[in-house]
Amino acid sequence: MTRTEWHILKEADDAIRAAVAGVPADGWHLRTPCDAWDVTQVLQHTIGDQAAYTSKITGGAGPSYDPFDPSGTLDGDPSAPLEAALAGSADAFGSVDPSDTAVPVPIPPFELPAELAVHAAALDLVIHAWDIAVATGGPSPLTPSLARALRPVADALAEPLRGFAFGPAIEPAPGADAAASLLNHLGRRADWKA
Repeated sequence: MTRTEWHILKEADDAIRAAVAGVPADGWHLRTPCDAWDVTQVLQHTIGDQAAYTSKITGGAGPSYDPFDPSGTLDGDPSAPLEAALAGSADAFGSVDPSDTAVPVPIPPFELPAELAVHAAALDLVIHAWDIAVATGGPSPLTPSLARALRPVADALAEPLRGFAFGPAIEPAPGADAAASLLNHLGRRADWKA
């Protein structure tokens, strides 16, 4: 079988890896733009989400916990469960035919065309990479070019998930770049500070 290379997913994987690598030893319980969650919980949520995408595509087991109710406790090296989730997601999406119009996903509408499906998984990774990076004082992994690439899937999915995965949209500031506009569209304050 030919493996599909999804460059957007690789870029998203690199973003979350960099954000996690930048968390200082005492930074795992810092508050984040996700009001109810600290850095550890955002990471657990992200890992669970990627496991859910993998499960939907492969038919295998999903996450062992509710990604929307993360415990806030990590045992051992936090990069180990992240790497396992990223590898699973990359393998699952690698098996997806780019022409497939009904790839199963764990969010409404529960099936998406292949490109939107992989962009949905990438959006989840990048936004939570941003959450972790800004919470810990790291550089934003959300570049304007990455935001432009992810905006179509955000436009397609934000409304069905408002109040659950995304907050109310915020009007961007005059002159806001594509990254700030995407964050605002998803209900995040682009100027959020720890």
